[in-house]
Amino acid sequence: MLKFIDGGVCAAQGFRAAGVHAGVKTHAEWKKDVALIVSDVDCAAAAVFTKNVVKAAPIHVDLRHLADGKARAVIANSGNANACAPQGEENAERMCAAAAGTLGCKPEDVLVSSTGVIGQRINVEAIEAAVPALCAALERSAKASDAAGHAIMTTDTTKKEVAVETTVGGRTVRMGGVAKGSGMIHPNMGTMLCFLTTDCAISPEMIRTALLETVNVSFNRISVDGDTSTNDTCLVLANGLAGNETIAARGPDYDAFLEALRALCTELARKMASDGEGARHLITCTVRGAGSEQSAETIAKSVVSSTLTKAAIFGADANWGRVLCAMGYSGEEFDPDKVSVRFASAAGEIQVCADGRGLDFDEDLAKKILTEHDVEINIAMGEGEASCTCWGCDITYDYIKINGDYRT
Repeated sequence: MLKFIDGGVCAAQGFRAAGVHAGVKTHAEWKKDVALIVSDVDCAAAAVFTKNVVKAAPIHVDLRHLADGKARAVIANSGNANACAPQGEENAERMCAAAAGTLGCKPEDVLVSSTGVIGQRINVEAIEAAVPALCAALERSAKASDAAGHAIMTTDTTKKEVAVETTVGGRTVRMGGVAKGSGMIHPNMGTMLCFLTTDCAISPEMIRTALLETVNVSFNRISVDGDTSTNDTCLVLANGLAGNETIAARGPDYDAFLEALRALCTELARKMASDGEGARHLITCTVRGAGSEQSAETIAKSVVSSTLTKAAIFGADANWGRVLCAMGYSGEEFDPDKVSVRFASAAGEIQVCADGRGLDFDEDLAKKILTEHDVEINIAMGEGEASCTCWGCDITYDYIKINGDYRT
């Protein structure tokens, strides 16, 4: 049975983690800025990266290092994206080599990620100098996962950390993850780094298949501000220490693994959307009764990506017209005269539109509903049986403040 547990990236057998301050973030000497996640043994590994044509140096390095479908460790920093920067790939390789030298593995078995300001040379010397202390701090504990989670944060206000446990092939399997993501979040990966670990035995081919399937229904269904980063990365390492028979094809064991991975990534995706830069509300948009899941997804994405809908939620304004407008320019064909809209939260639920027309509703109740942190926009299409849920957040004055001086 699937259940959520504690431990983050250290929940699975054989994984250790650490996070320290190396000096990449010169403006905040107390903040951790370099993380390390290590398996005791080699892992099957896979990754999904940004679809932005402009890709950060670590992504090019990781593509080379993942050619054999294996990895042992991940080193990551915040404070500098190492994107469009001098000596970018050289410095990313230096990060891998520094970690490998202390861990006693090949540089090609280390993956690397960065997040932060674009276009500035990364202080790789500071990272290299911090690696011995970083390795010395490695622990197999929830505290260590917490340290790694904090070390990859940029404008995040909270760390994103989740772990789950399930049964695969009669064996207990655990998987955990830490992630960062607050701004530059949009479907097709959002400004995110996400590192997933599991002790499940699974082939490199099948873990890549599972990751692709999972990303499409989790991280690719969130939006904060419509921007897609140069550094978006989701990595998964599977060391096989759970002792199950290796998953090498689709079947019941793969399905159990996929269910757990989806639960893990969906919760991390929700945490990202909820912590959007300056956000005060998590918006969950569920479209039901669509002609196809693809149609439902396109419409739900359009709604959670709509700046005007985000602004209405920020103002606790039950302006359902913004929702229909966003649906209308989504590119999907549907009959507006069949659409109904409801807003819901812990404070209650209210229908504001039926058959494409506005209803008389209690504005005070609607405002109370939209004042809650978690707000739902529930849309009924009347076109078919398909459904989809996507997540976003409101847009506030603070978003402009954060990004107006992000570089300085």
